Amino acid sequence: MVFLTISPAAWAADVRILVQSSALAGFRYYAGETLWQEMREGDRLSLVREADNPHDANAVRIEWRGQKLGYLPRAENRAVAAAMDAGEPVDARIARLRQHKNPWQRVLIEVFVVL
Repeated sequence: MVFLTISPAAWAADVRILVQSSALAGFRYYAGETLWQEMREGDRLSLVREADNPHDANAVRIEWRGQKLGYLPRAENRAVAAAMDAGEPVDARIARLRQHKNPWQRVLIEVFVVL
């Protein structure tokens, strides 16, 4: 029989549940091209809700170190926007970076709900 001991610090750690994995929309229109060489897989991203966005009422802006990279894709942003509107903590990171001629294939974003 094996017993697992969990330290108090481990109990205090946040639990993150992956709720979305998406390409970054708008990469070529914002700071992504300029910042490409500095970004790394695993880097934390900020999600900013833009409820007053004239193009998409569910818009969720993606930022890296305070720089706008783009958005969650419009077809996939409703659940994350609703969670943010309800005050649920969400977190995001760069899951994958790829050199690709199609800008939609360059940055993969993962979004987590934080418990």
